[in-house]
Amino acid sequence: MLSEEETLRCIRAAKKGDDNAKEALLSGNVSLLKSIVRRYLGKGVEFDDLFQLASIGLLKAVYGFDESFGVRFSTYAVPMIAGEIKRFMRDDGSVKVSRAMKSVAKNMNRYIEERTAERGVAPTVREVADKFGMEESEAVFVLGSSRMPVSIYEQSEYKDEKSQSLADKLPSVDNQDEMIEKMQLRTAIEALPEREKKIIILRYFRDMTQSEVAEVIGVSQVQISRIESKIVSDMKRQLG
Repeated sequence: MLSEEETLRCIRAAKKGDDNAKEALLSGNVSLLKSIVRRYLGKGVEFDDLFQLASIGLLKAVYGFDESFGVRFSTYAVPMIAGEIKRFMRDDGSVKVSRAMKSVAKNMNRYIEERTAERGVAPTVREVADKFGMEESEAVFVLGSSRMPVSIYEQSEYKDEKSQSLADKLPSVDNQDEMIEKMQLRTAIEALPEREKKIIILRYFRDMTQSEVAEVIGVSQVQISRIESKIVSDMKRQLG
């Protein structure tokens, strides 16, 4: 693994056409590439092909990365790498693009624009995350997946934080597997029909029993059990 300092040095050199620097970045991020590729195995595309796509996504991230963003390169690169794989699989007919995530990203950017217009400064990452009920790293992931992350790197509006960009306050995202899995789970839940979505939220996020959920939904406990089992089974198959 390359240190953050080595990564930045190689990125600068790669942008100037240094092939050795590109190779160093690819070699130094093999574990990251593999962790992302594993999420898409078993969907009709061979590992070697997925790894090649991930490598292309990494190089695209290298050329698009701006050090002034103030975040780790891996944080910026993950959605770019995943996006490269998803685009291939979408075009190949293997998977569909997540409309839910696109919708969330669109709403996030609208919120950022509106708040910026109202106050003259962009909202903090924490404000954006709280507004949409997710962690800061997830907010960056969603915004990055739509390639609209720039507005979250404005300076904070608070006088004692003027020396920090908003992204300076982001936690480092070292567990990309977990972050991707959480976003896939969120997307899968958002795609459920309204009744099924409500059942899952009540059962797994509100800790209600099947009997309590049955009372809220207006069906029998047996029906809730059957519906829940089918949803869980379908989601496990979908998420691999």
